[in-house]
Amino acid sequence: MIEERYDEERFEFGERVRLTRNVRNDGTYPGKEIGDFLVRRGSVGNVIEVGTFLQDQVIYTVHFLDQGRMVGCRAEELISADAPWNPSRFEFRDKVVCTIDLPLKDNPIPAGTEGEVLKILRDNQPLLYHVRFSGRTMQVPESVLEPADPDNFREPEE
Repeated sequence: MIEERYDEERFEFGERVRLTRNVRNDGTYPGKEIGDFLVRRGSVGNVIEVGTFLQDQVIYTVHFLDQGRMVGCRAEELISADAPWNPSRFEFRDKVVCTIDLPLKDNPIPAGTEGEVLKILRDNQPLLYHVRFSGRTMQVPESVLEPADPDNFREPEE
């Protein structure tokens, strides 16, 4: 993995990578309905191709041999297979709310404020997240977060 290159060619051909979020069919996987489950997060595969989508998004074709599937993944959906792996409740881009007041010197973030998960720090116990709340990014533990839309939130598959 090329650490300093987050936006493009972060992973190399043949590199073993781990999926950080469940992959469902977005309409580009043949023979499956939109929304059908394809590959479980935590699965390990090999990068077999690096390409682009809409000329500005790097997409890695990853072969998940155990599942017999090849799927396209963005860089933020992958980590090195050797990186620490601790399953998380929330994923990148999930909408969450804080369950407690988050203290800040100038203007605390009150409980119930909605935010968006930007990053999961998996090598920490307990798990920590970078969450964007009202224009500010905070590092918070999983224990103080709940889904913003609990009726439509899917708990991670075990």
